[in-house]
Amino acid sequence: MKQELPLFSAHKLCVAPMLDWSDRHCRYFHRLLSRNTVLYTEMVTTGALLNGDVERHLGFTQQEHPVALQLGGNSAQDLAICSQMAAEYGYDEVNLNVGCPSDRVQNGRFGACLMAEPELVAECIAAMQKAVNIPVTVKSRIGIDEQDSYQELAHFISTVAEGGCRTFIIHARKAWLSGLSPKQNREVPPLNYEVVQQIKQDFPDLEIIINGGISSLGQSLDLLASLDGVMIGREAYHNPYLLAGVDATIYQQSGDPITRHEVVQKMLPYIRQQLAVGVRLHSITRHMLGLFHGIQGARAWRRHLSERGPKAGADEDVILEALELVQL
Repeated sequence: MKQELPLFSAHKLCVAPMLDWSDRHCRYFHRLLSRNTVLYTEMVTTGALLNGDVERHLGFTQQEHPVALQLGGNSAQDLAICSQMAAEYGYDEVNLNVGCPSDRVQNGRFGACLMAEPELVAECIAAMQKAVNIPVTVKSRIGIDEQDSYQELAHFISTVAEGGCRTFIIHARKAWLSGLSPKQNREVPPLNYEVVQQIKQDFPDLEIIINGGISSLGQSLDLLASLDGVMIGREAYHNPYLLAGVDATIYQQSGDPITRHEVVQKMLPYIRQQLAVGVRLHSITRHMLGLFHGIQGARAWRRHLSERGPKAGADEDVILEALELVQL
C-alpha cells in the first residue's frame, strides 16, 4: 500500500520516544499542552507484541492523536505484522528504531547496530509499508563506532529511501556500541547538526527531522529554517510547559496557550478514570513533576507529588493539595 505523507508539515515538532517515560499517561498529559506536536510511544519490541500483552503495549486514548508507535526489531515479517497491529489500533505512524545503542537492544540485533545493515533496514521498511497505509519512518543516529563518515550515512539514507522510507528522524550524534551506556551515548558523542543539515540538502525530497540536544522553541525555529522538523526529548519531559508554546510558535496558530493550572484541572477527569480501573496515582503524576519548572513553588509541587503520589489509596486530592502550594 502507498503511504500518505503530508507535505513536510506533520513533524515540525515532535516529542521523542523515551523508554519508561513516554507512556500513555505522559502522552495524554503532553497532548493537553499542544494540539499539534507529534507524540511517540516508548520503543516496543516485536517480540513483546507477538508474545506478550498487546493491549498493555498498544492501548492509548483517542485524545493522543497524532501519535506514532516506535518498533524495535529486525525481522521484516515480524515488523510487518506489528505494523498491522499498530494500524488496527489507530496509530498515525509506525517508526523503526535504528538508533538505540543499549546492550539489550544490540543482543537482539536491532536498534543502532542496524545502521551497519542498510539493506536489511530497507527490506524491513518495504515489508512494513506493504502491510499498512500509514507512514513508516526511521529514527537513526549519524553513525556508529568507526562507521561514522558522511558517505556511510548518505549510503544508509539512500538505501533505506529506496526501500520506501520518506521520513528520517536523525539523532545528530553517533553511537558507540560498546564502552558507553545509553545515557552516555546521549551526552558524550558530540552533536553535529551540520551533518543532518547536509543530508537535507543532498536529499531534498525526503523529510528530515533533527533530534539531539534541542532545548527551546527558539532553537527549534532556527533549525526549522534548514530542516523539516525538530524532535525534542528530555527537555520536553523535564520542562513540559515548553510544549504549551508549540502551537503558536511552531505551527503559527492563534489563541492563548493553556495555563499550567488549566492543565492540572483538565488532567483530573482522566486521573479519576484511570484510578477507577486500578492505575496508581504515581504512574500518572510522575510525568507531571516538571509542570511548574521555573515557577515559585515548583519544588514544593514536586516534593508533594513525589512523597504522597506513590502511597496506597492516593487520589486526586494529592494533586489539588500540591496545586495550592504553587497558587500564583
